[in-house]
Amino acid sequence: MLLIPHTKLLIHGIITVTAALGISTLAAITPALANDKPEVIVYTYDSFATEWGPGPQIKTAFEAECDCTLTFVGLDTSLAVLTRIRLEGESTPADIILGLDTSQIAVAKDHLNLAPHKMDQINPMLDLPDSIGPWQDDVFIPFDWGYFAFVYDASKHDQVPASMTELIQSDHPWRIAIQDPRSSTPGFGLMLWMKAIYGDAAGQKWQQFMPKITTITKGWSEAYGLFLDDEVDMVLSYTTSPSYHRVAEQQPQYDYLVFAEGHYTQIEVAAMLASTDEPELSEQFLAFLLTTEAQSLIPTTNWMYPAVKDISLPEGFELTDKPAGLLLDDAMVASQQKRWLEEWIVAVSQY
Repeated sequence: MLLIPHTKLLIHGIITVTAALGISTLAAITPALANDKPEVIVYTYDSFATEWGPGPQIKTAFEAECDCTLTFVGLDTSLAVLTRIRLEGESTPADIILGLDTSQIAVAKDHLNLAPHKMDQINPMLDLPDSIGPWQDDVFIPFDWGYFAFVYDASKHDQVPASMTELIQSDHPWRIAIQDPRSSTPGFGLMLWMKAIYGDAAGQKWQQFMPKITTITKGWSEAYGLFLDDEVDMVLSYTTSPSYHRVAEQQPQYDYLVFAEGHYTQIEVAAMLASTDEPELSEQFLAFLLTTEAQSLIPTTNWMYPAVKDISLPEGFELTDKPAGLLLDDAMVASQQKRWLEEWIVAVSQY
């Protein structure tokens, strides 16, 4: 997750490198096939597959049971993964797409040829936030989830806003770093968060918010690096980001703002491409993602909440109670995201 120096900061799949660099870097993780074992290729975001992410341990565990080779191919963000497979079309070598969230499910189904999964009875094992309700999607399966949040250093700020509206309207000269919704998953999540709270008034609220936005970065790593360097007071991240500092670094001073309106929910998902050459192994991999063995890796490697029940969390993983969750319908997001992005661009450019 978080590494020092800041140029190696990675968390939740948001890292700013080129797509080509992402592929060449991740290709080095998996050696060339030395035998005739079948191969399952998973397109994902970089930090999932890097040595500090869950990918290598999942690879080892899955290969032990499948008698196959599992290859992760990483791109800079989950949004880039979707774009890459769209460009490759039916010729994509990918068997699995992993790391989109529910906001992109409808878009993915419109533009990718995906195969239904065969896990009909997964709801009894799932532990998802109330905002998602029973899992009903027959193509994607959830493998982890979290809430977007503004992270701050509580040792430096003891009086903080208790709502998004209070943060936006506060007279305090907060310095905040966010990410661009066109290139960053958290940035896109914040745009949806604002829409979920303010609806048609979101554009006006963005204009009110902009005086507190010190910088808008392409990806998460740059923004979080500015926060750790004390160049901003707050950064858009996740409720689990302070858990990393507390568990891995024994630094309890970091916390997140808890908003009365609720926090936007991110559920990360995976699906099988219909063009796969290994449908049985791909289906086996999707099922493996929901096993205790795989899910136990999620909290302290991907720093998200596991998607299934009865997974032990390390002491200190939670700093505060889980907030109320917000979530927009994925079909509405698919139909409106272009207009909402244009609204965001107009609001930002007017400041």
